[in-house]
Amino acid sequence: MAFKPAPWPRSLRSQHWYGGNTRDVIYHRGWLKNQGHPHDLFDGRPVIGILNTWSDLTPCNGHLRELAEKVKAGIWEAGGFPVEVPVFSVSENTYRPTAMLYRNLAALAVEEAMRGQPIDGAVLLVGCDKTTPSLLMGAASTDLPSIVVTGGPMLNGYFQGERVGSGTHLWRFSEAVKAGEMTQEDFLQAEQSMSRSSGTCNTMGTASTMASMAEALGMALSGNAAIPAVDSRRRVLAQLSGRRIVQMVKDDLKPSDIMTRVAFENAIRTNAAIGGSTNAVIHLLAIAGRIGVDLTLDDWDRFGRDVPTIVNLMPSGEYLMEEFFYAGGLPVVLKRLGEAGLLHKDALTVSGGALWDEVKDVRNWNENVIFPEGKALAASGGIVVLKGNLAPNGAVLKPSAASPHLMVHRGRAVVFEDIDDYKAKINDEALDIDETCIMVLKNCGPRGYPGMAEVGNMGLPPKVLRKGITDMVRISDARMSGTAYGTVILHAAPEAAAGGPLAVVRTGDMIALDVHARSLTLEVSDVELAERLAAWRPVHQPVSTGYIWLHQQHVGGADTGADLDFLKGCRGSAVGRESH
Repeated sequence: MAFKPAPWPRSLRSQHWYGGNTRDVIYHRGWLKNQGHPHDLFDGRPVIGILNTWSDLTPCNGHLRELAEKVKAGIWEAGGFPVEVPVFSVSENTYRPTAMLYRNLAALAVEEAMRGQPIDGAVLLVGCDKTTPSLLMGAASTDLPSIVVTGGPMLNGYFQGERVGSGTHLWRFSEAVKAGEMTQEDFLQAEQSMSRSSGTCNTMGTASTMASMAEALGMALSGNAAIPAVDSRRRVLAQLSGRRIVQMVKDDLKPSDIMTRVAFENAIRTNAAIGGSTNAVIHLLAIAGRIGVDLTLDDWDRFGRDVPTIVNLMPSGEYLMEEFFYAGGLPVVLKRLGEAGLLHKDALTVSGGALWDEVKDVRNWNENVIFPEGKALAASGGIVVLKGNLAPNGAVLKPSAASPHLMVHRGRAVVFEDIDDYKAKINDEALDIDETCIMVLKNCGPRGYPGMAEVGNMGLPPKVLRKGITDMVRISDARMSGTAYGTVILHAAPEAAAGGPLAVVRTGDMIALDVHARSLTLEVSDVELAERLAAWRPVHQPVSTGYIWLHQQHVGGADTGADLDFLKGCRGSAVGRESH
């Protein structure tokens, strides 16, 4: 950590719009005065954009309008000028085919909202899983002082005396219905218990993971990740963040000062310790690409490999985010990593201080939720990166959510050409499949679906479920929800729609998986594989117009973050041009 605050006072970028008495300045300033702002608010104080991803169609973020008012209060208190700006909001539980298709569009829209408007700093008000990375990507590209405030997780769900984790139990109950172990009536009753308050998933799904990543990167105040959405302390944190961003602007403390190489290494290790979502891999690769940090898929294996999973939360463990907060939340995890020599303690945060200084004195209040030294949910909990002739650029697996007995497995491939083929076949009793087989799903990657939907955790065939089998090896170029579980190999790259080896796997081929050796092998000769690839032709016609055309033409592979290729490393000046 070696940050030197900029001198204050000085002229800020908002003064390009509001400072002086020229015709253009009066044009900008005069119009904003129709909101009832006194003239002295345009005296050069920091103008802070509250980039709000609230939407009625983003349920996780449905309470952010209330939270924005607390952020505004903090900005006013610190002598700033708050302006609330609605930005592109995407929700995984409403967008089809997937919110991931629009993450890059949202990031681009946020970037231009920041670059093109008179703000000196930004509060990134986020919640649902794609809103966090998209706003961080936009902030990374403009490099204006920014701080993350997440909406927080919802309260625990309960059904028939059992904790119900959002997402996790949806998959579990759905499989139980297919296996004849749960009635449809009970399933419908359970629905009412899954989402009983405002907030994001109450499991360690992608939303909670990305909130944890923002905190581990140093882009949010300490403790931000776990405070429940409806807890009064969430509103306090929002107000404190509003105060803090004003000083960040005065100091010129930027994302590039905070999101350094060591910050990303801290985040990777944190993801391993919390049993975080595989989606964090794609999102952090994309954010790093925007900020100019050389982060690779191999780094995820290198830095996460020997980190134990110590947070006992669904989908890997037993508890939910509410208990995680009561136990001490992410600061306790960061302290444990620091004590184990797995944390860059001097990494800079939005507080202006070192990460270690914020967590060194915290206590663990529940060792059943955050395990003590010597106990772990998984001894090596980091994201595993698998390579081989089936995924030469890599594929990922989350060991803390997988079955130990399947970590080394050889099986016959049962291939589904796309998600429609899977849906048409999976419930057919005549499907030639058993629990020793390996299910393979193609054409569901960044280009293929398009957008890389969360369909990689394919439900098992009913006839296998009826045997009491709850897991099989599954391979695809798709993603899966962070709330999901199983021995699921994801993000196979290059993807099938781009002509990767996954595209030419055939039903009956043998596939060998060895997680310990980090290998994923299609057991055909090099000659035959080359012949199959030479004969391969795309099976789907690309879209010819609109954003989806742009996406399919320019999206990169999952192994590099699935960002648009013309936006990687695009950080540049955020000073707006003269408008007249």
